[in-house]
Amino acid sequence: MASEIPRYMVWSTDQIELKDPFQRRWLLRQTLLHGRAEDIRQLDFDEIARELDHLQLLPEIDHLWRTYLEHRNDLSEHDPG
Repeated sequence: MASEIPRYMVWSTDQIELKDPFQRRWLLRQTLLHGRAEDIRQLDFDEIARELDHLQLLPEIDHLWRTYLEHRNDLSEHDPG
């Protein structure tokens, strides 16, 4: 399945093959680095957690996501519902 991607996130190609793990990880990285809030809202945060060690994000962005995901997990563990 090919997906069109916004030019402000990826300027080197018009489409990406989401079934290819390398391309999917690359798009995830591009979205975390260059995406807008509406792009990030569409991401699977469990996938971010699984892939974070492989994304080679800038240290500040990596720290932000690790902190967010840690707090997200803490909240879900204490959620009675």
